Amino acid sequence: MIKLKRLINKPVLTPLKESNWQSAAVFNCAAIYDNNLFHLIYRATDIGPNKRYGNYISRLGYAVSKDGINFTRRLQPILSNDVEQELRGCEDPRIVKIDDIYYMMYIGFGGRYDEDYRICLATSKNLIDWKRHGIVLNEPNKDAALFPQKINGKYVMFHRRHPDIWIAFSDDLKNWYGHKRIIKPIEGSWESIRVGIAGPPIATKEGWFLIYHGADDNHVYRLGAALLDFNDPSKVIARQKEPILEPELEWEINGYTPNVVFSCGNAIKDGVIYVYYGGADTVIGVAALDMKDIKFE
Repeated sequence: MIKLKRLINKPVLTPLKESNWQSAAVFNCAAIYDNNLFHLIYRATDIGPNKRYGNYISRLGYAVSKDGINFTRRLQPILSNDVEQELRGCEDPRIVKIDDIYYMMYIGFGGRYDEDYRICLATSKNLIDWKRHGIVLNEPNKDAALFPQKINGKYVMFHRRHPDIWIAFSDDLKNWYGHKRIIKPIEGSWESIRVGIAGPPIATKEGWFLIYHGADDNHVYRLGAALLDFNDPSKVIARQKEPILEPELEWEINGYTPNVVFSCGNAIKDGVIYVYYGGADTVIGVAALDMKDIKFE
């Protein structure tokens, strides 16, 4: 059975009290290993990231590490709430690199009316300076990421039309078609209420390895795993019944949103997948999986 193993039992990134924009929570980060470094782009808030705490603002910060555990962070955000669709901020980034360009899908939260959240796209050459390309799908939608390469000459995207994981295709990153539901919740299980992707899918010899999140009737968030056909990722080859990571440590159980492990990013170094995840919507942890241990029953 596939299981993630925590590399350490404490967070790798915590709120920075003296920095207002990231003083309450840091969580739900994109991740990539590139140029011999681990890079995180993380979501941060000024107050608790839940409506019961007030009108929080989400911004995106940048942190870097040589070993994947000890990070140095940039003191200023790389994206803030300075466009209309992002008045309440930028949420849950996911990054891939295609050729020499980094593509980041994230959620622009406007907060102007109910369901005022949209998938947005930005690109960068250096992970610090980003060019916004605006809304990708003009509908309430979350949990989006590009595949790290084109498939059959097309860009491919995962997204979430509640409560399911969907796939879509594009020739130009602007017009998306072929929308298809590929994974849905399973009644009476750990993923009974909703599912959505974690980080972007990972290419393996057997197919695309996808880590995703699921929530149950008690709103406990866990991580699961599935295997998709390499040439047609709308086809699910296998799906593990048991979660690969669930809230167990104190900082995963207790926080602004209790009992949550939620990932938006993974970095691959020397055949090991480093999965970065938010613990209870408050801090960031890391767990790992050797790619040779990806075996579905």
